[in-house]
Amino acid sequence: MKRVIIIVICLTLSLISCTKHEKPKESAGLFPVSQNKQYGYIDRTGKMVIEPQFESAQVFSEGLALIHKEGKYGYIDRTGKIVITPQFKNARAFSEGLARIFERGNFGYIDKTGKMLIKPQFNIAGAFSEGLARIFEGGKYGYIDRTGKIVIKPQFNNASDFSEGLARVGIGKKYGYIDKTGKMVIKPQFTIAGIFSEGLAFFKQDDKWGYIDMTGKIAIKPQFDNTAAFSGGLAGVALGDKWGYINKTGELVIDPQFDDALKFSEGLAQVYMNKKWGYIDRSGKIVINPQYDETQDFSGGIASVMTEGKQGYIDRTGKYIWNADVDQTRKSR
Repeated sequence: MKRVIIIVICLTLSLISCTKHEKPKESAGLFPVSQNKQYGYIDRTGKMVIEPQFESAQVFSEGLALIHKEGKYGYIDRTGKIVITPQFKNARAFSEGLARIFERGNFGYIDKTGKMLIKPQFNIAGAFSEGLARIFEGGKYGYIDRTGKIVIKPQFNNASDFSEGLARVGIGKKYGYIDKTGKMVIKPQFTIAGIFSEGLAFFKQDDKWGYIDMTGKIAIKPQFDNTAAFSGGLAGVALGDKWGYINKTGELVIDPQFDDALKFSEGLAQVYMNKKWGYIDRSGKIVINPQYDETQDFSGGIASVMTEGKQGYIDRTGKYIWNADVDQTRKSR
């Protein structure tokens, strides 16, 4: 299940900010697809505009897309032109004008010209978010600014990206929140806690889940068996083994009925029923019947779906605008 994988990664490795409230990446109107084990890009109509030629390809972020060619990572622009030559063993998408690259066993950062702005020196490093990035040094997490200067010294067992001015940090086995000066504004007290989204963050207390506000005050009392981040004013919650949605007052607005339920994006949310994924609208109405093995958020009016190992893109009615003819053995990540 998607949610189990995400919680395990976020709470144990803290390598990426992978909560469900995460802002969708820019699509630039182009979407990665695979044909004959090579990746290219289609537009919203399904027309191939960058011919398949890469070993892997990501969505566009800040005007550039990460691609893998001849065993190395580089970046292309929206025309498909390589603007940063594939040269890195590993790399990530651009965020706030900088991208993480991996060389000689450490992460550093480049700008959009490919110039190394922060030399590789960190075992673990996060994307820049609100001007700061997580780094791991001496067995602890801290934060650097865009010059690479450590501005919040490594002292935490766990740390998240900044979101809405606060970052979740772990001290011992408890989570709290710091501001961008490193000041602890919500003391560590939660065994599980989420990242702030739309002014609220989920937490777990005595085997029940609820939400706190940005002062640490309980805004929605613990009463659910599981929760997700808010998006578009709604959040997925579980009662028993079924998921529904609440509003920001804690009122159930879509009754629990799904085996899993993810965040809303462009007015639609992924839901899981009878071992298949489909989409609902904000009223809870199923608008695209559960029929896919995997789904992604809508972006630019279309969404990537997988059925029997084959990738496709559908529009908001569920109509395919592009459908792969070959197995997706190396799906774009």
